[in-house]
Amino acid sequence: MADTLPYPEAGQSSVSPVFHVCVTCRRGLPVGNDPVQGRQLYDALLGQATDGDFSVQPVECMAACSRGCIATLSMPEKWTFVLGELGPEKLSDLLAYLQLYRASKTGTVMPSKRPASLSDMVIARLPSSLSASQELS
Repeated sequence: MADTLPYPEAGQSSVSPVFHVCVTCRRGLPVGNDPVQGRQLYDALLGQATDGDFSVQPVECMAACSRGCIATLSMPEKWTFVLGELGPEKLSDLLAYLQLYRASKTGTVMPSKRPASLSDMVIARLPSSLSASQELS
């Protein structure tokens, strides 16, 4: 089994959400042989990403170590969300959030609609792309 699921080929657009997961942050944990939380979350997501519902890609450091296990969730024409305070123990809630994100026109899922364990996970949201009108607004 490959370590990552492939991106769409050139010229194709993805219609599925993409998780990018930091697989290196130790979040203050001592160096050891056990996989860090980000790697554990990545592996857990990868195990669930078999039906094309979403894809997952590893990232070497997302520079947000103080917020614990970090991931982004993105999809064409939707906000990209930078998510923190994650871990493999939140996998089922993260997958529920994924479905809400996917169903939302803009990708926005209000805190009151998220699973309780994810109520404070959003660090930032980024536009899918900046048009000239967005930059001037």
